[in-house]
Order: sequence, then structure tokens, then C-alpha cells
Amino acid sequence: MNSASFAIEEHEAIAVPRGSLFAKRWIPGTAKGVAPVVLFHDSIGCVEMWRQFPSALSRALGREVIAYDRLGFGRSTARFERPSFDFVTEEAETYFPAVKVHFGLQSFIAFGHSIGGAMAIAAALSFPHDCQLIITEAAQAFVEPKTTHAIAKAGERFRHPEELGKLARYHGKRAEWVVRSWVDTWLSPEWASWTLKNNLTRVRCPLLVLHGERDEYGSTAFPDELASQAGGLSQKVIIKDCAHVPHREQEQFVLDLVEDFISSRCIP
Repeated sequence: MNSASFAIEEHEAIAVPRGSLFAKRWIPGTAKGVAPVVLFHDSIGCVEMWRQFPSALSRALGREVIAYDRLGFGRSTARFERPSFDFVTEEAETYFPAVKVHFGLQSFIAFGHSIGGAMAIAAALSFPHDCQLIITEAAQAFVEPKTTHAIAKAGERFRHPEELGKLARYHGKRAEWVVRSWVDTWLSPEWASWTLKNNLTRVRCPLLVLHGERDEYGSTAFPDELASQAGGLSQKVIIKDCAHVPHREQEQFVLDLVEDFISSRCIP
């Protein structure tokens, strides 16, 4: 696809409770009447941290791709309080609906990385007639020691100014809030019982579960749980030589998997 048939739009004022969200949309000229893909970022992510993947995904699928910064992240309005322990459901019920209305989404494909995978599932459950398909990538399904151990180590690493500075390139002065919201939530006793299990059986649309075999933030028990407990058709792929960010480490492989899965399900 040449550059003349491809456009990128930035949207900086999607009104939500306590502020506004920043979003970006990649629009291929061939996207006519097909469900866009909505990207849900990870615990310390934002639109820009997806890097070139949204553009590559849009070109590969011939579909619009929409990514947005959750409240407190990236270029969205800053937050000062830590998110509640119900933040996954709140994202689907309070913030994503504003994105859906802003872009006039009658149908969509939900794609989530890490905790964004749980949010993609929650969004599908909030809009069961509109979500055509879910893709989770390196998603957690519950809390396991491997995850909390890795997050604790990351929290220590981000205490060093140079490491926090790398994150500040994307989040500015709110980088410390981003780290603390992630680390303090996952290491809290109140979060230890969190699980997607009770919700997975309610998933009815097709589900593609991607997970790196060397994912430092979760074992293959996560994709096993997601794929086996889903109420609809599911496919699990364990990606070799890959850790927690498959769309960066194995981009073309992920693009091919997603394109094949969507095509095989004849998603409009």
C-alpha cells in the first residue's frame, strides 16, 4: 500500500470523567465498512510505545487501527490517585465507551497487550454484539508468583533515574505515577485474588491467544487458562524465542497470525 492511500489522524480531546484521552487512528484507503482494530496498551504503555506496529497492522489487515492512551498515561490527562483494584472493568465500562462513541464504532476487534489483554476481554463483554473478535498478547489471566516477582524487579529498576527517564520520554512528569500504579497494584494483597476465570466463559466471539515462550511476566499457564476457559472458539499460539512483547520481538510473525485468524473467521 502506498503512502497516498494511508492516513494518520490524532485526536486529543476525547472527553471522559476527570479529563480527556489522546488517541491516534491509522486509516488505510482500503478500509471500507470493516471492523476497526482497537489497541489496549500494557501497564506502563501508551500510544507511542506501540511504535510502528499499529501502522504495520493496519497495512497488513487493510483495516483502521485505533490506539489510545488510558487516563494518566502518555498524552491523556494526568492522574494523581492510584487506579482502583477494579481498573480493568472500569476501563471497559467508563473510558472505552467514550472512545467507541468518538469514533462511531458499530463493530470492532479488540487487541490487548499484557493487562491490555484483560481490558480487551472486558471491552468485548461490555459490548458483546459489537466486538467481532479478541486478540490477547502476553496477557495475564490471574496473579502468579512469576509475574509479581518480575514486577517487583522492574519496580526496583525504575528507581534509577536513567531507567525512569526512558519512560519519561513517553509519559513526561507522570512516569513515576505510571510505575507506582503498576507496581503497587500488582504487589498489593488486595490484588492477589484477581482473575479473569469467572469472565472467560462469557466470551462468545473468537479469541486468539498469543504468548511468548520466554515471557518474563507470566508462564504458559496464562494462555492455557485463556484458551481453555473461553466460551467461544479459541486458538492458542506459544511463540518461540519470544518474551513479553511479541509485536516488537516477532512483529511479522504476529502480523501473519492475526491476519490468518481474522481471515479464517470471515470477520467483516
